[in-house]
This record gives sequence, C-alpha cells and structure tokens, in this order.
Amino acid sequence: MKTPIQELIDKLNNVKPTEFCSIETIRGWAESLLEKEKEQITDAHIEGQRVFDEYPHTQWTNDQAELYYNETFNTKEK
Repeated sequence: MKTPIQELIDKLNNVKPTEFCSIETIRGWAESLLEKEKEQITDAHIEGQRVFDEYPHTQWTNDQAELYYNETFNTKEK
C-alpha cells in the first residue's frame, strides 16, 4: 500500500515534460488524497488501541480515532 504522498509523487512523475499541469490540478490531486490519509491514520490508531489495550473494535474506538486525528492533524482554521 502506498501513502497518499507516494501516490501524489507517482502522479507528478507521470506528467510528461511536454504536458501542462496547472497548480489547480496539482492542488486537486493533493486534496483528493487527504481523505485517504485521514482513513489510514485513524485505522492505525484503532489498530493500536486494539493491540495495545486489547479493546474490542466499537464505536468508542472509532470516536477516539476521529478525536485523535482532529486534535493532532486537523489544521483548518476554527
């Protein structure tokens, strides 16, 4: 499995030197990978809870993973 950044690098590497690639296109690619990045981070958090704390996977673990992501990585202005 590739990280979202690895996928973005692949997309950029596949742009031919003779092709025009606008900043809007690149921004769109990056933004489209944000949800995948969030999913990978929250899945890792859930798995860590399951293995380390031996918690069953419940809505609580989903909520904790979402909270962790929002507190740690959510950089949107409030």
